[in-house]
Amino acid sequence: MKTVSLRRRVTLTTATVLGAVLIIVSLVVHGLFAVALNRSQNAVLADRVQLAQQLADQGISPTDLLTRIDARSVRARLVLADGRTFGSLNAQHEDQSTVKTRHVLLNGRGELDHARMTLQLDTKLLAGAQSKLVGVLAGTTAAALLVIVIGLPFGIRRALAPLDSMTVLAREIAHGRRGRRLSPSRPDTELGRTATAFDEMLDALEGAEARAQASEEQIRTFVADAAHELRTPITGIRAIAEAVLQQPPDADPDASLQMQLLLVREAQRAGRLVDDLVDLARIDAGLPLRHTPTDLYDLADAQLSRMRLLHGDIEFELAGDHVVAAIDPERVNQVLLNLLENACQAMPDSGTVTVWVGATSNLAEVTISDTGPGVPPGERERIFDRLVRLDQARDRRADGSGLGLAIARGIARAHGGDLICLDPPPGQHGAVFVLRLKIA
Repeated sequence: MKTVSLRRRVTLTTATVLGAVLIIVSLVVHGLFAVALNRSQNAVLADRVQLAQQLADQGISPTDLLTRIDARSVRARLVLADGRTFGSLNAQHEDQSTVKTRHVLLNGRGELDHARMTLQLDTKLLAGAQSKLVGVLAGTTAAALLVIVIGLPFGIRRALAPLDSMTVLAREIAHGRRGRRLSPSRPDTELGRTATAFDEMLDALEGAEARAQASEEQIRTFVADAAHELRTPITGIRAIAEAVLQQPPDADPDASLQMQLLLVREAQRAGRLVDDLVDLARIDAGLPLRHTPTDLYDLADAQLSRMRLLHGDIEFELAGDHVVAAIDPERVNQVLLNLLENACQAMPDSGTVTVWVGATSNLAEVTISDTGPGVPPGERERIFDRLVRLDQARDRRADGSGLGLAIARGIARAHGGDLICLDPPPGQHGAVFVLRLKIA
């Protein structure tokens, strides 16, 4: 990008354009004056010729005719048919560049019949006026150019003052002074639109900066929490592994087997946490989905059949309609499994989990409700944050990572839908989760 001075460029361009216009106007005025002058001279000669012809028709004497025709700027010479000459005009001694000559043959009575008359118009006076006009035009053009060259920088500096304001504001923001804006008084002008776009850019940049700082803080907190969560199983694995290695050869086989089972359990716990972290990383990076037309009612029915085998003391109910949506069945199964596991873990002994499948407008909805203690209103949005666990009244699992609902919502939003927690129906208690997915 060329960074020449805008003031200099505008000044030179404006001065060049105005100078060219002034020169063209001067040439046009000079040309028009010359044309008008030539027409005026021709008109004077034509009037004198017409007057001479009228006088010749009247049959006046040659002397009287010359007296009537000859004036200060027009001189005449009359040559009669018999060769006699009247008038003091001598064409051979005249500077032909300063005179305009007209020859005419008179048809009249008496001596003026077939007389030849020569008229000369002295153009020195008019030529002098034309020369003065040229001088005036040249002086005016030069003076106008001088005024333009001297006055333009001041006018352009004032006209470009808003650009200086933008430059000052940009430098202040670059030095850390946030929050200032140009706020143009007339956003419909060229500079107003530029200033409005500048303010919008600053809003976007400062908003992105604030979001980046918040995101950085969230990432820092998340990494610290994830490290804390991983430290527990890893510490257990290390302690159990050291105990296994320190066992004597004649140790009790049952004790050794129990320690090995504990080691496997802690390793599985750490593995589940790592898998959850990988899923979150994929969601943040843009979760790849394999969309397949799937009946959500049949999908929920299959998951409930599995849950009935694992939780025989809980009653599972399925209601609604068969709704087909283009989804990734494996990922939606992961969401349903998480929600159903949470519902089962929320109920201390027994209860009922109800799944309803339906559609509203262009969205498919899967509602999962339980008869457990429910989720407090103030926690219904926070439970979707990462590494957040409910209190023991809602979640009785000791090995939960606090990432399941965050992953479930991320999968739902990757499908163009959402996962929310709602109030239970009037007169009922428990938690109600609604999974919304786009049908198309």
